[in-house]
Amino acid sequence: MKIFVSSDMEGTAGIVDWNQCRPLEAEYGYHRGLLQEEVNAAIEGAMAAGASAFLVNDSHSKMANLRPDALAGRARYLSGRHKPLYMMQGLDASFDGVFFVSYHGSMSGESSVLSHTYNPQAISEVRLNGTPAGEAGINALVALGHGVPVALITGDDITAAEIQPFCPGIRSAVVKTSVSRFAADSLHPEAARELIRAAAEDATRGLAELSAPGIALPATLTVRFRNADLAEMATWITGVLRVDNLTVRITDDDPIRLYRTFVTVVLLTRGIAE
Repeated sequence: MKIFVSSDMEGTAGIVDWNQCRPLEAEYGYHRGLLQEEVNAAIEGAMAAGASAFLVNDSHSKMANLRPDALAGRARYLSGRHKPLYMMQGLDASFDGVFFVSYHGSMSGESSVLSHTYNPQAISEVRLNGTPAGEAGINALVALGHGVPVALITGDDITAAEIQPFCPGIRSAVVKTSVSRFAADSLHPEAARELIRAAAEDATRGLAELSAPGIALPATLTVRFRNADLAEMATWITGVLRVDNLTVRITDDDPIRLYRTFVTVVLLTRGIAE
């Protein structure tokens, strides 16, 4: 069995502040170690259930947060920026399952630690087929395009709940409970890893029962921006239509093409937002 792992960072147990997950900050080194161990726990759980091949797509910040030599399972490591499929780069139909490790909640949802949706300076809400979606739900479009089930998500309680409408049957490892956007009640790191390991093993054993994400096609992403300039800029991309001053809509019957258009919108608007 072959598992694709997309790893973020904000969902790691103990992380509650941007300074803990930004590479130039003093606290980053310690907390990247916590992330590494959670990624490894997911791999180890899958290995216990018979998985033998892994690709880890490092998807946080500059996308170079993990130590390749310290990855469990002799996992391949996809790192670096400017990936055409961003957090889902490397996934194809040869994989048996997808794991989302250390994910976080959406910008517009309930209070979730370090919540955002791709770019908090530009995007205030994304809906997928009318349902609020975080990065996990949006990324599930690529899994749908390749016909691969999303089997596991790890992070806080809000993140686990947000993915459910798009990936029925997904296993979750809730390693912390959000108190606010900058506070959480986290499990001890060892307990968090044990929980992730067990959930990953269970998810891998249950892969035969899972289907690709339950997202109806053609699918529509509705993106609300923080100001009108950003919405106007997004319409420069073919297929992006203005809904109102702050909102645009993208519809496509190809989920991967829809995702790529969304990522292009994110990258285009990032410059003006900053």
